[in-house]
Amino acid sequence: MDFFRQFIYDIFFDYTLRTVALGSAVLGCVSGTLGCYAFLRKQSLVGDAISHAALPGIAMAFLLTRSKNTFVLLLGAFIAGWIGMIVVNHIVKTTRIKNDGVFGFFLSVFFGLGIVLLTFIQKIPDSTQAGLNKFLFGQAATLMHSDVITIGILGCAALCMMILFWKEFKLLCFNPDFAASIGYPITGLDIILTTIIVIAIIIGLQTVGVVLMSAMIIAPAAAARQWTDRMGHMIALAGFFGATAGIAGSIISSSAARLPTGPTIVLCITVIVFISIVLAPNRGLLSYMIQFQRQKKLVLDETILTSLYLLTLKHGSVSRSFPFAMLSVMAERKNIAIKFTLKDLEKRGWVRLFGQSEWALTPEGFVHAQELQEKGKR
Repeated sequence: MDFFRQFIYDIFFDYTLRTVALGSAVLGCVSGTLGCYAFLRKQSLVGDAISHAALPGIAMAFLLTRSKNTFVLLLGAFIAGWIGMIVVNHIVKTTRIKNDGVFGFFLSVFFGLGIVLLTFIQKIPDSTQAGLNKFLFGQAATLMHSDVITIGILGCAALCMMILFWKEFKLLCFNPDFAASIGYPITGLDIILTTIIVIAIIIGLQTVGVVLMSAMIIAPAAAARQWTDRMGHMIALAGFFGATAGIAGSIISSSAARLPTGPTIVLCITVIVFISIVLAPNRGLLSYMIQFQRQKKLVLDETILTSLYLLTLKHGSVSRSFPFAMLSVMAERKNIAIKFTLKDLEKRGWVRLFGQSEWALTPEGFVHAQELQEKGKR
């Protein structure tokens, strides 16, 4: 109880925890929501490509302005990330190279260029790299109130653009050819969508960093996709999952000494993805296993009934019983599975036991097996 009270007190009155949790929640909500578009367009590496492309932009912004102001550095990151994404889209459209190949090449090249520039900055006599390397792995604990406001403003602007072009973006994700045929400006819409995705990635660099930002873009969308087939519900769930991971990661990292917030947030969203993959009602592994076992049982039920039906027709007597060993050979299943199936069919009133191990169809079972045969011939 004392721990719970302390937790409530810290989340509302501890400036650092409140600021980090709020900033991480906003980041998770925005990146999760907009990441759905990248996920649905099968651009899973877009987070990696843009975040790595932003690194040299941050370094160039510092070299040109000698300012460590967060807004100036993020502006440089946005310009570099946006240009990189436009170049990637152009290459994909005008060549035979696919998305994953171009993204993989560009993220490596831009990341290498960014590291070279950061090393060069470190060697400048009147400059230090301090304040820039936080964009590599993120330093959410250093978030200030002004940083949260910046993240909130940029995130709200991106979400407003998403809402404004909701139908157009939805069509762009699922059927761009049809959108072009009815007169939608596909190139312009693609640029706008790219821009807001770049914004969602850039605002997260200070929190989780270049290396881990791709997880915040794709993971919430991947988790949400397991629970629903409707895009609106998927986007809402992705935003919720992202915000939940942001808050949970901030709280967990604050409870242990020297536990980095960014990686902790990524681990939290990974747990959410794992739970979704296992427990989601329609797409989850548990649901799949249950459905598979039900289907397997249904097939064995029909196999036993069909075997008894064919044997009954062959011998010309509905009351004729047949040994268990014969059914086992015809069904080609383990004896234990056949025994359970026969017991279940007996409870349904479709088969009956004669003696110790002989089985026969009941009149109701004969009719049902006959219906199965006629259905199979159609």
